Amino acid sequence: MQFNTISMIGLGYIGLPTAAVFASRKKQVIGVDINQQAVDTINRGEIHIVEPELDMVVHAAVKEGYLRATTTSEPADAFLVAVPTPFHTDENGQNHKADLSYIQAAARSIAPMLHPGNLVVLESTSPVGATEQMAEWLAEARPDLSFPQTHGAASDIRIAHCPERVLPGHVIRELVENDRVIGGMTPKCAEAACALYEIVVEGECVPTTARTAEMAKLTENSFRDVNIAFANELSTICHELEINVWELIALANRHPRVNILTPGAGVGGHCIAVDPWFIVDACPEQAQLIRTARKVNDAKPLWVLGRVREALEGHHEANPNARRSDLTVACLGIAFKPDIDDLRESPALGIVQQVAELGCRVQVVEPNIEALPESLQRPNVELASLDEALTQADVVCVLVKHKSFIKQTEAVRSKATLIDAVGLMGYERRAVYDRRDPL
Repeated sequence: MQFNTISMIGLGYIGLPTAAVFASRKKQVIGVDINQQAVDTINRGEIHIVEPELDMVVHAAVKEGYLRATTTSEPADAFLVAVPTPFHTDENGQNHKADLSYIQAAARSIAPMLHPGNLVVLESTSPVGATEQMAEWLAEARPDLSFPQTHGAASDIRIAHCPERVLPGHVIRELVENDRVIGGMTPKCAEAACALYEIVVEGECVPTTARTAEMAKLTENSFRDVNIAFANELSTICHELEINVWELIALANRHPRVNILTPGAGVGGHCIAVDPWFIVDACPEQAQLIRTARKVNDAKPLWVLGRVREALEGHHEANPNARRSDLTVACLGIAFKPDIDDLRESPALGIVQQVAELGCRVQVVEPNIEALPESLQRPNVELASLDEALTQADVVCVLVKHKSFIKQTEAVRSKATLIDAVGLMGYERRAVYDRRDPL
């Protein structure tokens, strides 16, 4: 099967790198996105997101004529869909339901472009059954074509699911090196999708069913969520017991079969904080552990906020005449993980929003952004350098372990009121019998 022209629907943190990698293999790639600014930026050979090496790959692909962006779909041999799949909750923040409206919109945009022999791959992390639902939307829009759900191996259009499994900050490398799970609605669909991804993937392309591929991605992220929840729960327990959690984990991990993860301010990003809810929604009675892990991780930001509130109250007790607006809290990091600019589902961002509501002055130190997001554009919140924050802040709260913060650990450590939610300080500076918790 020949794939000379590939259409990438969605040019975000996954779509743009994927498009660029295919273009680097001398394939004609048409990137489609509703964001005109992103389209214009890409067509200049530039990028609108932070990802190491991506700028060079995009620049070369655009300059050589293999990658271009547009806001409208065009005909192609294969269509890859990488659009958001968030969830909705009820008024009480419960009953998490997947929002497939972006996938539906993508299906409607590409349906008029389809012709016999085309391949459509859903890359968006989705609940089980989403690929089949996309196929139904395509079939409704194109009754003149046949699809796998009705014609099996003889269908005009091949449809598959291939979830991404890359680490932000290493996306270009992992798109090439990692194995890919290829879930076809039929074996012929999986075969076609494997042929497409083998153009760029050096790892193994492993065929399976679409539903199994969907569940595989949800399982991978739920596994990580459960393990992170264990670490986060340990951190709150150790605080109550006056045990240094970072030392505890380092000691426990000396066991040859124990590998406890590092606690943090919560769990963020477009995958781990979202995907487990898709399993819970599908099987609420069975997914007890997965649901509990989500609740533990969702509660961690509130626990960190409580530590900030305690620190402010301590300042008021020591300085009874001080107003809340006289106090400054420096929040180090608002990205959902270190050394990226991605704020999606970021627990740090949520914590800073709530700290701002405490009435204090807030200095945000985030080296990967140039301007505060709209949710933080308030009179008492400002974007500051680390030096400014360490000079002026009464309370320093470390929320993300950026490399630039690690380089200035000693300066951060000098602050009398320090809340370290990510283990920037470690435990080496404390004597074995000093039980003070750096959190």
